[in-house]
Amino acid sequence: MNGIENIRNIGIIAHIDAGKTTVSERVLYYAHFTHRVGSVDEGTTVTDFDVEEQERGITIYSVAVTFDWNGCQVNLIDTPGHVDFTAEVERSLRVLDGAVVVFSAREGVEAQSETVWRQADKYNVPRIAFINKMDREGADFYATVTEIQKRLDANPLVVTLPVGAGPEHTNDPFRATIDLIRMKMLTFDQENCGKEFEIHDIPDEMRDEAELWRSQMLDQLSMFSDEITELMLAEEEVPETLIHKVIRDATIHALCVPVLCGTALHYIGVQPLMDAAVAYLPSPLDIPPVQGMDPKAKRQGEEAKKVVRKTDPKEPFCGLVFKIIPGRHGDLTYVRVYSGALKPGTRVLNVGRNEKENVPQIFRLLAGHKEPIKDAVYAGDIVGIVGLNHSVTGDTLSDTGKPVLLESIDFPETVISMAIEPETTAERKKLDETLEIMRRQDPTFSAVVNPETGQTLISGMGELHLEIIKHRLLRDFKLNVRVRPPRVSYRETIRSTAEVVGECRRKVGETVLFAQVSLRMEPFDKGDKSVLVIPMLPIESTCPSEFVEAAVQTMREQGDGGGMYGFPLIHIKMTISDIQTDDQTTETAVRIAAADAFNKAVLQAGVELMEPVMKLEVTAPDENVGDIISDLQQRRAMINQTYVRGRNTIIEAEAPLVNLFGYSNAVKSLSQGHASFSMEPFTYKPAPKEVLEGFI
Repeated sequence: MNGIENIRNIGIIAHIDAGKTTVSERVLYYAHFTHRVGSVDEGTTVTDFDVEEQERGITIYSVAVTFDWNGCQVNLIDTPGHVDFTAEVERSLRVLDGAVVVFSAREGVEAQSETVWRQADKYNVPRIAFINKMDREGADFYATVTEIQKRLDANPLVVTLPVGAGPEHTNDPFRATIDLIRMKMLTFDQENCGKEFEIHDIPDEMRDEAELWRSQMLDQLSMFSDEITELMLAEEEVPETLIHKVIRDATIHALCVPVLCGTALHYIGVQPLMDAAVAYLPSPLDIPPVQGMDPKAKRQGEEAKKVVRKTDPKEPFCGLVFKIIPGRHGDLTYVRVYSGALKPGTRVLNVGRNEKENVPQIFRLLAGHKEPIKDAVYAGDIVGIVGLNHSVTGDTLSDTGKPVLLESIDFPETVISMAIEPETTAERKKLDETLEIMRRQDPTFSAVVNPETGQTLISGMGELHLEIIKHRLLRDFKLNVRVRPPRVSYRETIRSTAEVVGECRRKVGETVLFAQVSLRMEPFDKGDKSVLVIPMLPIESTCPSEFVEAAVQTMREQGDGGGMYGFPLIHIKMTISDIQTDDQTTETAVRIAAADAFNKAVLQAGVELMEPVMKLEVTAPDENVGDIISDLQQRRAMINQTYVRGRNTIIEAEAPLVNLFGYSNAVKSLSQGHASFSMEPFTYKPAPKEVLEGFI
């Protein structure tokens, strides 16, 4: 058993093409996990072992790898950078203790860089930054540091400086790094893939600049340490051990972000990065104890009670399921152990589902492979379990005698869908089973059958997401299916407030079923896209609680089922102000009255069709900017701002998703392949008349 203080649960996160996977591959090589250096271009990486990933040269699935570094057990998770797979980042950050954020020195802080940074903020994950690709044309370390400060509202703490910038053929190419803590220059041996590096004195021409940045680093650290302040005032040398201690404390408490630099592709700066990750990012003991709810109180209708579980092997066991990989011999379930110990062959409780689960086998995660663990695993660790039958992503596993329900994981809504049909009736069952497997694996994928057409609609986060799902169905699962073109997932909302009374008066035999539900429906946009239903019955009301619950549930179901055009409703608040019943009222009567109230309110309030709008960031050479902006405006895009970054212009815009199908090819064509772009779901906005008329 590793001491908990020697465990590091670290993720690598970044914008697409910043070099995350290359960084991961170098780390695994230097940690002796692999015996050769994996290459993204050659499809030989350890972490991108899926065929689709190797063919496309991108990360699609988050992957966990366990290895040793400087006496610490590192559970490393390499995550995707493409926005379509943002759920992989979300669920990884939910269970990680620290993160390495990779930036490209040429592109700086990009759109998805901001997204993953916000996700890390959401889960209070301490992080360090690695400015990669210092050997690329246009690389600018100092501009990227400034962007980290301004665009991410962070406090970057520069701990290494680059020596030179750009490729070998330039006047001053990137060739080494300067360690500002030791005040030494590090050069890396290209012949043995950077496995060995040498420590030199700082060259005279860089001495003044290094002294200036070291002084700035100590000034920043003095804000967090009286001891450093006193030593600086006395003009005494600040010991390295004290600097490391203060950086670690400040990083863990999110007061600063240590910044390092290098080029993973050409083997410079990766070992110092991992040394910093192990030294400055927290162990499971450095983060607050996990908090959950007492499920017994919830089931008994009592007020929710908080339960705190310390990161201690002696505490009752609890863990969170954060990823599932379906397999022939049972699903491989990724679990973060928050407290207690777990042995193979034990029995645990899936708290949210109130189902008991057997834990037959526990594995150490090694990317595409796994290694059985015969002894127990303890608090703070991340492991794989094979043999769970009822658990899905976001579920809590707990000691059967002392259960606790941890906060689940929220995922964004799907924005795009397409119809899929089996070629034969025999394929229907196989398709349904396959889609269920894919739903378990990917929380942002959904599949529903349209009752009117009988078509199966699959939905995801973007064109690339659906394309990869389609390829998996055809290639991995060998299904014969027909696929229709993608379509946008619209939503509906209401224009005004409506107050109505829904009624049920139905004669069943000799009995007259009666119920009345009074409802106020109003627009409600507080950033929550869902439907809010609030029961606010008069104090003197004697309506049974099961009738109130039936009315609330009916309202939610009606909202999900859609308004006038069949799309789910958003930004709506429904207040049930009264429920009238008599001695013969049943739950069915209340449901009928609630549905009647809902339909009347929607009709009275008036429905507005809402379309998904994407946030777009295009990076383009100056000579192509005019053509690209003109094309965006034809796609109903709103240009928010343009600014210069290095030799390129950045265009930030918002555009309806329906007009962005095929945009990847269009932007390449307009720029002869020199422009790039990224987009992510932004909001829903009213659709124009021509879109609405298409549905009418």
